[in-house]
Amino acid sequence: MGRQEPGRGPLLEVRGVSKSFGAVAAVAGVSFPLYAGEAHAVVGENGAGKSTIVKVLAGVHRPDSGTLVLAGEPVEFGSPAEAKAAGIAVIYQEPTLFPDLSVAENIVMGRHPRRGLGMIDRAAIRAEAERLFARLGVRIDPARPARGLSIADQQIVEIAKALGADARVLVMDEPTAALTVVEVERLFAVARALRDEGAAIMFISHRFEEVTELCQRVTIMRDGRHVSTDPLTDVTVDEMVRRMVGRDLDALFPKQDVEPGAVVLEVDGLSREGVFRDISFSVRAGEIVAFAGLVGSGRSEVVQAVFGVDERDAGVVRVNGRKLRPHSARAAMAAGMALVPEDRRQQGLVMDLSIERNVTLPRSRALSKFGLLVGRGERREALDWTQRLRTKYGRLSDAVGTLSGGNQQKVVLAKWLAMAPKVLIVDEPTRGIDVGTKAEVHRLMSALAAEGVAVLMVSSELPEVLGMADRVLVMREGRIVAEIPRARATEDSVMFAAMGQGAVA
Repeated sequence: MGRQEPGRGPLLEVRGVSKSFGAVAAVAGVSFPLYAGEAHAVVGENGAGKSTIVKVLAGVHRPDSGTLVLAGEPVEFGSPAEAKAAGIAVIYQEPTLFPDLSVAENIVMGRHPRRGLGMIDRAAIRAEAERLFARLGVRIDPARPARGLSIADQQIVEIAKALGADARVLVMDEPTAALTVVEVERLFAVARALRDEGAAIMFISHRFEEVTELCQRVTIMRDGRHVSTDPLTDVTVDEMVRRMVGRDLDALFPKQDVEPGAVVLEVDGLSREGVFRDISFSVRAGEIVAFAGLVGSGRSEVVQAVFGVDERDAGVVRVNGRKLRPHSARAAMAAGMALVPEDRRQQGLVMDLSIERNVTLPRSRALSKFGLLVGRGERREALDWTQRLRTKYGRLSDAVGTLSGGNQQKVVLAKWLAMAPKVLIVDEPTRGIDVGTKAEVHRLMSALAAEGVAVLMVSSELPEVLGMADRVLVMREGRIVAEIPRARATEDSVMFAAMGQGAVA
């Protein structure tokens, strides 16, 4: 089975699907086709309704109206099991395998081959896993436990499971967010092989370079509605961005020119055995300094140690000339330092608490009277900051876990900005959020620098580093190997330094 011929109907069609949660319409009248032998991108800002469509296809949500048409027949899914039985598989950003079972057992879960007397046929299980991995062109030991597999390998196991269950439609929801470049290339090779065998692939990503590399068709959503569906050859990236955000995005990196002031953050000789060594740098008021480098170079570990979350073996951190107590995030906060971590779900937010409680957590003592948190003050402060950051939500009392990824990022920023920090450390500030929200986060960072805040940023996105930083510190194997001023920072100069191909002094 190869790519679907023009004129033939779609393998799966979303027709006029609407879904509301209370008064909030998550999607309204959304329609688009998925063809066999094609990869179809669905793009839009956070909150555009992409995740709701995924959950409708996966059988998690039933649409309020509209229908799904599979191979020409209307279908209704009352559960994820029914969607899987119909041949629809969803590969999430973070798969959920059974960690204590083997890779092979995870692949055949729910359809174990059996031999005489109903005994599970373990040889057949292993043979099935080996056959599927060979078909996908990957090498993973079927006998090893799922626990400890990388995210990339877990996703491959999920794809093998879908293939073994004869899935015809593969939905990939932000699958590359936590992968390295090499892992992304392997995942795409697998996706192309399945596409060319005749599977219909729905691909959700915020990375336009991935969309253009893998997909043949693109559907754009905005505010829960369908905007357009086109062959990818008929639409440019600039046009996709305009349709997504409903306006021209004049400046993704709205960097203001600011004359830096006095040194606010000083780091001298910071070391941690086996992780980083002899890290020294400074950040001045009004300055944005970016850490660049390859994954594993030690950037995040350095800023965690600067903030006092992680231990360090040697070195000194000063804020406005005052030496901070090591391994004490409380001391860092008291000195006016704030950290927006890379993993906002695990380290930046308490997902079951309300939006307003998350925003005001660091200031709960200041907002309390006689040891009791005053709800009115909490709500007023949360409303102020969520409005400033243009956060989209239903009610401030809603759990923060109900928000889209971009809006969760805004809540993390609001939480720390409410403290009026002197030093703001942001680790991967726009990872996993859409292009419109990226522009808003960049605007905010630039405005804070203009107000005199010293900003230290870690980013794996070179355009972000080049567009926002006054200086770039390039790390390689736990050391700073180059310091590049904005005027001389290019993709080549940063990457050459990061890969050890002639550091720039």
